[in-house]
Amino acid sequence: MIKYQHILVVLDPLAEVQPALHRAVSVAALQEHADITVFMAIYDFSYEMTSMLSSTERDEMREGVLQGREEWLKTLLTPYENSKVKFNLKVVWHSRPFEAIIQQVQDGQHDLVVKSTHKHSLIQSFIFTPTDWHLLRKCPCPVLLVKEQDWPMGGNVLAAINCGSDDKEQDAFNNKIIGESAEVARLLSAKLHLINAYPITPVNMALELPDFDPNVYNAAVKRHHERALYEYAVRFDLETSSLHLEEGLAEEVIPICADKTNASLVILGSAGRTGFSAALLGNTAEQVVDKLSCDVLVLRPDA
Repeated sequence: MIKYQHILVVLDPLAEVQPALHRAVSVAALQEHADITVFMAIYDFSYEMTSMLSSTERDEMREGVLQGREEWLKTLLTPYENSKVKFNLKVVWHSRPFEAIIQQVQDGQHDLVVKSTHKHSLIQSFIFTPTDWHLLRKCPCPVLLVKEQDWPMGGNVLAAINCGSDDKEQDAFNNKIIGESAEVARLLSAKLHLINAYPITPVNMALELPDFDPNVYNAAVKRHHERALYEYAVRFDLETSSLHLEEGLAEEVIPICADKTNASLVILGSAGRTGFSAALLGNTAEQVVDKLSCDVLVLRPDA
C-alpha cells in the first residue's frame, strides 16, 4: 500500500499564504504515522558582496537570517499545535533552491515533496527553468504541486496514462500510476477516473500515400487504445464509466477532462527529460501543470 510518511513541504520565503503547508498536513493526516519537514531555501546576494565585513562576520549575518526565518516558520505551525503530525524545521542558505530541495530529499529519505506552484507566463516556461520544472525533471520522489483548490472527500481523482505503447517499462509505469492513484482515491473516498489521449491522424500520411484512408487508420488506433484502457480497468477493478479516451495531445486533453470530471487532483507521470529539448519544449507533465486549476501529483518511473 502506498504511504507518504516522510513528507517534505517546500515553503516560499516571499509568500504570506502557504497552501503547500496546509496540503502537506492534510496528506499526513490521512496516514497512520507521518512526519513533515518544513523546508525553506533562502539566499541574498547582498550578504556575499559586503566587502567591509570579514568572512566570519558574513557567516554570522547569514546565520542570523536563517534563525529569523526559522522563528517565522514556527509561527506558521501554530495552527497545527494540536495535530498528531510530527514537524521538523530546516532552513538553508542556498542560491539554487531546487538543488537544496533534492539534496534534502536524499538526505532525509523523503517519499513526497509538496510545493505551491504559481502560474508562469509563456515566456518564462519556454525559456527559463524555474524550480518547479527542475523538480519535475530531477526529483527522485513524487512531487505534489499545490494550487488553491481543496481536496473534498468523496470527490474525483484523475489519473493520466499512456496506452499507446506496448513497451514493458511503459506498462509498468502505467500500473504504478494507477495503483498509486487508486490508493490516494481510497484515502480520499474519491472516485478514480482514467484518461488516455490517442494521436490525431498525421496529415502528411494522407498526402503522401494515395491509398491511405485516414478514417480506417484513426478507427484502428482508437480501438487499440480502447482495448488497452479497458484491460487496465479490468486489472484494477474500475468502472467503465470512469474511463476517458480522447483524441488529441495529452497536454490539451488532460486539462479538459479534469474540468469535465471536476477533479480535485490530477496524477500523471513524468519521464524527467533533460537537456536542450526539455528546455525548449518541456514534457507533458510540465505543459499540463500550468493549464490545470487543481493540484497535480507527478510520479517518476521506478527505474
